[in-house]
Parts: sequence; structure tokens; C-alpha cells
Amino acid sequence: MLKPVTTGQDEAAARSTQRTPSVRWALASLSLSMLLSSLGTSIANVGLPTLAEAFDASFQEVQWIVLAYLLAITTVIVSVGRLGDITGRRRLLLAGILLFTGASLLCGVAPTLWLLIAARVAQGLGAAIMMALTMAFVGETVPKAKTGSAMGLLGTMSAIGTALGPSLGGALIAGLGWRAIFLVNAPLGILTLLLAHRYLPVDRREPKTDRAGFDHVGTLLLALTLAAYALAMTMGRGSFGSLNMALLLAAAFGVGLFVRAEARAASPLIRLAMFRDPALSASLAMSALVSTVMMATLVVGPFYLSRTLGLDEALVGLVLSVGPLVTALTGVPAGRIADRFGAQRMTIAGLISIEAGSFILSMTSATLGILGYIAPIVVTTVGYAVFQTANNTAVMTDVRPDQRGVTSGMLNLSRNLGLVTGASVMGAVFALASATTDVTTAHPEAVATGMRITFAVAAMLIVVALTIAVGSRALARRAVRPEGQLPTAGP
Repeated sequence: MLKPVTTGQDEAAARSTQRTPSVRWALASLSLSMLLSSLGTSIANVGLPTLAEAFDASFQEVQWIVLAYLLAITTVIVSVGRLGDITGRRRLLLAGILLFTGASLLCGVAPTLWLLIAARVAQGLGAAIMMALTMAFVGETVPKAKTGSAMGLLGTMSAIGTALGPSLGGALIAGLGWRAIFLVNAPLGILTLLLAHRYLPVDRREPKTDRAGFDHVGTLLLALTLAAYALAMTMGRGSFGSLNMALLLAAAFGVGLFVRAEARAASPLIRLAMFRDPALSASLAMSALVSTVMMATLVVGPFYLSRTLGLDEALVGLVLSVGPLVTALTGVPAGRIADRFGAQRMTIAGLISIEAGSFILSMTSATLGILGYIAPIVVTTVGYAVFQTANNTAVMTDVRPDQRGVTSGMLNLSRNLGLVTGASVMGAVFALASATTDVTTAHPEAVATGMRITFAVAAMLIVVALTIAVGSRALARRAVRPEGQLPTAGP
């Protein structure tokens, strides 16, 4: 059958439109991939006390079960996205799902703590592939006009995984023991693998002479740099000592080396010229800022609810699940709204909602009780769902086909770095604002003051994000750039 001459995106859109039933199943496999990767983070947190007892280990030791997974994702997510662009996204995604599933089984049968941690590293590598390539696949599986809806669906599944983790993990530990929180991924992983193998579009084979090379030096430098930064932000559990500073300096030095290596590489991991696109640079910066702010709700929320409002652990968990639940319910509608009214406009609308929620939290009084906390959290998380979906849509809709994987990886990386930074920075702000060395024993009013000041800082960060959004939109109107094209020339 003869085919008209089309661009890669046109071909993807045509395939998507022609294979509507397959598109639904393809989206189902991508959704499950996103669900599993987010569930892998949240379900392990609830098991740390049990794991410390099972392995007769300290909390600092078992914390590496969570940290190893996050470090693996953070350090390789851009690299695996680029690798997918070069070698074929379908085959790499299938390998990632298989790795995640096999590593989950190994976690579930691990006889020692350190073997469990090693298995979690492998599980994180699989999750990084799944996270980076699910968004990249949207351009190949759905028509361009429906990109926002697909992004909203993926955001919803990520939020469901985050919200489901604590409750599902608690139930599995109580009924079947800690090994079940890892083994539960196996049947879901097998189902995801079968669906992806059956319904995802086959990679287009290119002659080896036309394929770009893989940047091994850049990959290694970026991984070491990100690992140093992530460790600097997470080690010490709130204290920032000489080791943290040394790691931070190493990360800064690594950035310089990475930029120099990429400028000289024949086929760089990240084309530095991509950052000349104001829309992409703005989207990455906004994603990092918003994720930093959203981490404040996880850092501050438990202490405010328990210490200031006096809620028991069960009720604290219930209240904390409101945010992810709202995000899950808002994701798909937010995607449809982005498709209808424009991604850039809805990005700004989402930021305004986050700003409003953060400002209300900075002014709230403990006398308003649970409602005084939940109401602004709902406003904030609705804004987050709208922003995240619209921001991802704005970037991924017009990205070049051969750059989808690395761009998706960069979006995920900016979010992860924001979460890592937020856990450290917003935690430090909260501790300083509470005027205490131990927040767990702080006076209820001190915790309330700390919460208000922390969200005042959060509101200021969102003002910065709004300034970036408005500025990039103004620049985009002035710039004359062919649709779907990123600059590729130059260092």
C-alpha cells in the first residue's frame, strides 16, 4: 500500500486515528506503567517500620529501601529517554517493564536487607524507563488534538499510585507480611508487559548508519552529578553538614563538566541548544518549582495535623490522602480542558490555583480545624493537576519525534529534582520557622507558625513560577518558529 510523504508526527497521528480500539489498549498499558512506577515509591514508605524490625536494622539503614529506588530513577531517567529515542522506544519500554517485574519478585524474596536494597535499585531502573517512555509514547499513540487528555490520564494514574500505596501497603503487611508489598507488582507487571507487547506501535527500523550514537561520557557525568545532588539533599535527615556541602559542590562541578562534554559531543545526550527554546526551559523550571512547593504538603502536613490539630495516625493518613485523591479525580478533566482552551493558558490557571491555596494555608488558623486545612489543600491540588497536565502537554505536543524520549525524561527529572529539593529545603524552612530542633516534640502553636511561614515561602515560589509562565508566553508570541521544531544547531 502506497503511503503519502508525511512527518513522523503525522504518521503517528494517522496510525492513532486508524487503530482506535488498539489506541485504548495501548493507553491502558501506558497507564499501568505509570501506576506501577508511582506505586513502587509510595507503597514502600509505609513498610519501613516493619522492615526495620524484620531485618533488625536502624531506620537510617532501612531508609535506603526508599532512597535507592528514588536515586536510580533520578540518575538515569534522562539517559533512558534518550536511549529509547536511539534504539527504539517499544523494545526499551518492554525491557523496562520486564526489569521492574523481575526486580519486584527479587525484592519480595530477598533474604537480607542489602540484597533488598540492590533489588530496589534494579526496580528503580525499570521504573525510570517506564516513566520516561510512557509520556514519549503519547505522540505515537494518540492524535495531536487529544494529547492533553492522554497526559491527564497518565497524571491520574500516577496520582492513584501515590494515593493507593499507603493504604494498600498497610493492608498487605497486616494480612500477608511485608514481602507482599513487593510481590503485588508481579501480576500487574506481567499484565502490563502483555498489553504493551500486543498494542504499542512497533519501532520503525532505521539503517544503523542513520542512527545517532549514544553519549556514554555525558550519561556517566549526568548520573554522577544527579546522584551527588540527590544525596546532598536527602542525607542527614534534615541536618546539612560537611558531607552534604561536599556532595553539593561535587554536583556543581559535575554540571560544569557535563555542559563542557555535551558541547563537544558529536551526538550529545542533551542538545544544549534545546534550552534556547523559551517554552521548554520555562516548563522545566516551573515543573521544578511547583514540585518543590507540593512537597511541602507532605513535609508539613503530618506534623500540623498531629501536633497542632491533635489527630490520631489513622485520621492523619486519611486527611493526607485527600490531595492525591483530588489529583486523581482532576487529571482527566484537566487534560480535556487543556485540549480545549490551550495548554499555555491552563498552565497559568493551574499556577494561580496553587498560589491561592498556598496563600490561604499561610494565613489559616488552627481554630478552623480540619476544614481549614483540607479546603486550601483541595484548591492547591486541583491547581497542581491542571498545571502538571497542561505543562506536560505544552512540551510534548510539538516536540520532534526523535527528541520525545529525552524531553520526557527531562520533564520527569525536573519534577523529581523538585521533590528531592522540596523535602530538604521546605523541611529546613519548617524547622527554622517552628523555632525548634525537634519538630516531633514542638509546641502545637510553634508547629502552626512553622506551617504558615512554610506556605508563605511556597506562595513566593509560585509567584516566581507565574512570572516565568507569563514571560515565556510573551516570548513565544514574539518568536517565529516552525511548529513542532526545536533548535538543534549549535552547542
